[in-house]
Amino acid sequence: MRHILKKNNQITSEKDVIITIKRLGINGEGIGYYKKKIIFIPNALPGEVVVAKITETFPKYLEGELIRIKEKSPHRVAFPKNVNPETGGLELAHLDYDSQLLFKKELIKDSLLKFHPRNYQKIKVKNTIPAPKQWYYRNKAQYQIESIKNKISLGMYAPKSQKIIDLPIMPTQSKNTQKIEFAIKKLIEKMHIAIADSRYKKDGLKTVVVRQSHATDEIQVTLVTIGKNIKNLDKLAEKIIELENVVSVFQNESQWNNPLVWGNKTTKLIGKNYITEQILNKKFILSPRAFFQLNPEQTEVLYSTALNYLELNANSILVDAYAGVGTLGILASEKVKQVIGIESIPEAIADAQFNCRLNNVKNAEYINGSVEKILPQMQKDGIAIDALIVDPPRTGLNKQLVKTLLTCKPKDFVYISCNPSTLARDLVLLSQAYDVRLIQPVDMMPQTPRWEGIAKLVLRK
Repeated sequence: MRHILKKNNQITSEKDVIITIKRLGINGEGIGYYKKKIIFIPNALPGEVVVAKITETFPKYLEGELIRIKEKSPHRVAFPKNVNPETGGLELAHLDYDSQLLFKKELIKDSLLKFHPRNYQKIKVKNTIPAPKQWYYRNKAQYQIESIKNKISLGMYAPKSQKIIDLPIMPTQSKNTQKIEFAIKKLIEKMHIAIADSRYKKDGLKTVVVRQSHATDEIQVTLVTIGKNIKNLDKLAEKIIELENVVSVFQNESQWNNPLVWGNKTTKLIGKNYITEQILNKKFILSPRAFFQLNPEQTEVLYSTALNYLELNANSILVDAYAGVGTLGILASEKVKQVIGIESIPEAIADAQFNCRLNNVKNAEYINGSVEKILPQMQKDGIAIDALIVDPPRTGLNKQLVKTLLTCKPKDFVYISCNPSTLARDLVLLSQAYDVRLIQPVDMMPQTPRWEGIAKLVLRK
């Protein structure tokens, strides 16, 4: 018999509880109910009856740990062999791929139901476009490093912890990026490179970032450090560039009070200034901080689909907001009169301008600054926007930007989103002037609950 204690109005469990899983949550966890309270259980699937332990209690929900499965879902598949189950980024690896695609379609439908943009019941949500590769598709590895009692760990944090899983076998990460990370760890140990230590505020190496071009196999390494003058870092770079396919090594300087991985200053230590990627027969150079999708093959599908939803012609002025290294604007440049790209990271703007020259694009201009400030200024200057494509971060569109869009009202509008909740939220305001013709989910990150999709908006007459 199960015994439940109530302590300070919180439920605590002396023994295991039996839960029937009803659906998946936005982070891929199984959702069930216990004592009329919602409970989240990672690694559990809809339709399963599981034995779980309640690990955390909150006013409105519980968190649980899967102990064993009493009744298994027919959609459950074996977790990858030789992979540490604590490794993050594999939240759906136990779910068959067709069900993953359906889950990502349901994610946006659930978000529309939650936020209720205009005529949300009539918005067409298409089937998720599958990825060409379900494994080994990520071209960038960002591993944290720490040293405890002279033992170095280089790898990924376990979910909801600061525990680093040392050199994890990661079946979604490209084999070459993992191979280089492993080799770099050996060099760090051999050369006794200082490791950053937050406990004593000790300067040193904090993160090792390895990015590989799908088109050329070139590998770019960035050593993120706390502090600038790290002993033997230059010598480490000289050894790293000898590794197979490595063409450049950079140092990025961060500070202890910076909550992000990257700092603002990046210096080349050795090698080439860029690596070169290719999308739809266009070449793009990438500096270390420049944003680029982590799944290059599926990026072609995402971008070509998004551009096909724009009704561009030879007289169109296209604004590419959150332009990154200019990918979307350059891909569309042959179809329009002018491209105006807006991006806040200076290095990305420099890359975009270089990419224009690299692809002989002469009708594109890239402006450094925030979309929220530049787009209203363009409106004040009387620049007519015929078509707009936005690809914002997970936080979605700034409210002031949405107000500007509702004023200048570009006729053609495509919204690429990586967050179904903020997309649905933004559509509430945008649907004051636009009809949402369709939403197309695209699976950019198989084995994870991460969502990407394209919304086509049409100005209502």
